[in-house]
Amino acid sequence: MSQSDLLFLPATEAAARIRRRELSPVEYLDAILAHSHRQQSRINAFATICDERARAQARQAEEAVIAGARLGPLHGVPVHVKDLFPTNGVRTSYGSAIYADNVPDRDDVLVTRLQDAGAIVFAKSHTPEFGHKGTTDGPAFGITRNPWNLDRNAGGSSGGAAAAVAAGCGPLGLGTDGAGSIRIPAAYCGVVGHKPTSGVIPFETAIDAFFSYAAAGPLSRTVADSVLMHDVLIGPHAADPLSLAAPDFSRLSPRLVGNDLNGLRVGWIPRMANRLVARDVEDNARAVLDLLSVRGAEVEEVTEAIDWMEIAGRVMYQGNISVAFGKYVKEWGAKMDPVLLAFIERGSKYTLSDYRSAQYTRTVLFRTIQKLFERYDVLVSPTLTRTALAVDFDVANDEVMVDGEPNGITRQGMSPYAYPFNLTGHPSLALPSGFATDGLPTSVQLTGPWYSDLDMFRLGAIIEADRPWAQDRPPEA
Repeated sequence: MSQSDLLFLPATEAAARIRRRELSPVEYLDAILAHSHRQQSRINAFATICDERARAQARQAEEAVIAGARLGPLHGVPVHVKDLFPTNGVRTSYGSAIYADNVPDRDDVLVTRLQDAGAIVFAKSHTPEFGHKGTTDGPAFGITRNPWNLDRNAGGSSGGAAAAVAAGCGPLGLGTDGAGSIRIPAAYCGVVGHKPTSGVIPFETAIDAFFSYAAAGPLSRTVADSVLMHDVLIGPHAADPLSLAAPDFSRLSPRLVGNDLNGLRVGWIPRMANRLVARDVEDNARAVLDLLSVRGAEVEEVTEAIDWMEIAGRVMYQGNISVAFGKYVKEWGAKMDPVLLAFIERGSKYTLSDYRSAQYTRTVLFRTIQKLFERYDVLVSPTLTRTALAVDFDVANDEVMVDGEPNGITRQGMSPYAYPFNLTGHPSLALPSGFATDGLPTSVQLTGPWYSDLDMFRLGAIIEADRPWAQDRPPEA
C-alpha cells in the first residue's frame, strides 16, 4: 500500500486491517502524525497535536492486538476532536485567547466514548472563537485554509476537522453543529458531515440543555465511516435531557433496505431563505435527484411557502451569544474575534419580546417541516448556495456573492439550507455532489424525520455508490 493510500484509508478498513494484524496501530499513527505536521503549515487545521500521548496509546493498542484482547470498533484508529470538547490533560482553548492556558481535568462524554471504542485521539481541531461563525479563523490562531484551494476558507465552525479529514490527516473528526457548523465545512472541503437528530448523540457541553439547537456529529470521507463513528457516540447521558428520550437506533425503513428506491418520496427544496444558488451547485444537486429517480424514487418540488425565519433565527443565535460571551468583553475584548464582538453587540439590542417571538416562530417552523414529512420521506436541497468563501471574507459585514450577484449575509446568502434544521432538530446529512467550475467541491443535503438518521445514512450510501467521491484528493495532500 502506498503512503498516500494509507493516509486516505477509510476508518472501517483501517480498523478491520488492525484487527486482522495487517496494519500496525503504531505505524499507522506515525504516518498520520507526520502527514498532519506537514499539512499543518499549509492548512492550519489543528490547535494541538498530541504526539507523545497518542504514540503511547498506539503502543497500547498494538499490545492489545498481539495479546488477542477484545477490540473496540475503532481500535487503533486515529481521530481528532474539535477544540470545543474538554479533553483530560490536553489544552482546550475553545478557539479563544481567553482560554489559551485551559487544561481540563476530565474528558467530555463523547471523547470518553471514542476512547472506549479504541480510538486514538491524536489532535484538537481548530474552531472560531467559541464556535460562533461559519468560517474558521480568529485572532487566537489565524486562518484554517481549505485544502482544495488555500485562498479559500475551510468553513466553520468545525472547519479544522473538515479540512483535516479532507487532507488525509485522520479519517474521522468529531465536530459540532449549531447553525450548520458540521455541514458547512463538510460542503466546503468535500467530505461527509452529519448533524444528528437532537438528543441522539448527547451534547454535554450545551450551555442550555433544554433550549439547545446544537449537536455533535462525525465528519469523514465516506458514509460508512460516519456511520461507524455515529454508532460509537449515540446513547443517553444524564447531562443531556434530550438524549434520555431518544429511541434505540436498530431500525431502518423497509424501502431503504435494498437499492431499489421504488416508493421513496423525495421533496426537492431548491431555495430556502436565499434568492440565488450557484448554477453548478444546483446542477450537481439535480444530478443526485436524477439518480434517485432512476432507482425508482418519486421526486417532487416542494412549493409550499415556508417562513425559514432567517431574521428570527438571528435573534436567537445572536441573543444567546450576547448572554453567553458578553461577560468577557470588558477584560478580553481587545483579543476577541471582531465578528464575535459584533454578534454580542447586535444580540444585546434584542428585547425579551423579540426573543420570545423568535421562539414562537421556531415552533411554527418545526410544525411546518413535520407537515412536509407526512408527504415526503426525505427532503433534498443543496447544502450551501456556492463553493467556499475567500479566506478574507468578513462574516459580520460582507455580502455573499453567488454567480456574480449579491445574495445577502452568510446565513441567508451562504448557508440558508443548514440552520433551519438546527432549529427544528431534524437529522441532516451533507454529502459531496461533485465539483464546481472553480475546482472546489459542491454538496447536497439530505434531511429526514426525527430519528431517521440511519435512513439518511443508507440513502447517502446509495448516492455514494452511484457517484463516488472518496477517490478525489486535494492537491498536495
